[in-house]
Amino acid sequence: MIKIQVKGLKKSFLERRSRMRFPGQCFHRENCLVLNDLNFSIERGGFTCFVGPSGCGKSTLLRIIAGFERASDGHVLIDGKRHSSPSRRHVFVFQEDGLFPWLTAWQNVAIGARHIQDPEKRRQEIEEHLDLVGLAGFENHYPHELSGGMKRRAEVARALITEPEILFMDEPFGALDFVTRIQMREEMVNVHTMFDMTILFITHDIDEALQLGDQVIVLSDRPSSIKADIKLDFPHPRDLAHGRIAEIRKEIYYQMGLHPAL
Repeated sequence: MIKIQVKGLKKSFLERRSRMRFPGQCFHRENCLVLNDLNFSIERGGFTCFVGPSGCGKSTLLRIIAGFERASDGHVLIDGKRHSSPSRRHVFVFQEDGLFPWLTAWQNVAIGARHIQDPEKRRQEIEEHLDLVGLAGFENHYPHELSGGMKRRAEVARALITEPEILFMDEPFGALDFVTRIQMREEMVNVHTMFDMTILFITHDIDEALQLGDQVIVLSDRPSSIKADIKLDFPHPRDLAHGRIAEIRKEIYYQMGLHPAL
């Protein structure tokens, strides 16, 4: 069943451009097309990864689908209805650290549990979600006392406890070291199997997209269009070096103008 449909989506910005390159230069504004006629569908409960060059509009696209930003043309359908504003059931994990530094890990996760009226049930849910992401024993630590991976886990726990229908993740693991990134990927695969939600995930890492997603959408450089929309019906864990998935990996590299072997 289709959860999200994007139809004829375009996004333009006004850019301030210089006419001359010396003191006293004058400026004018030009219409800059970022997203150009995007059309795609995402299945309910799917894990869709978006890859593409830096600056191609991946984050802008996610913000439009989430309702934080308006498209210049076209529209987004969620459950068959036009969507253009944020929803409590649609949760965003941004690139930047989103924890409140003056709150403990427990208190940060508790922000997402405000919809749970019963105090005992709320406490139990917070404990279970902290345990789920491997933060049991670190409940009373402040963000500056947590590693980068722990902070990401706390943000994921806060997102999950809201019981989202759609989880938007904008390069959530980009600042983590290699080993921690691999660990977080494994945890996200487990989370996706445990929770009934649709995940939209931005990454610059082609291997990350292939390890996590059941759909990979490859975007071109600006103005961004869809170069490939690939379905991945492979079980986890996935060996990216062999078989059909290795061929898909090469295909994505070539679509992005890269060579898979250096």
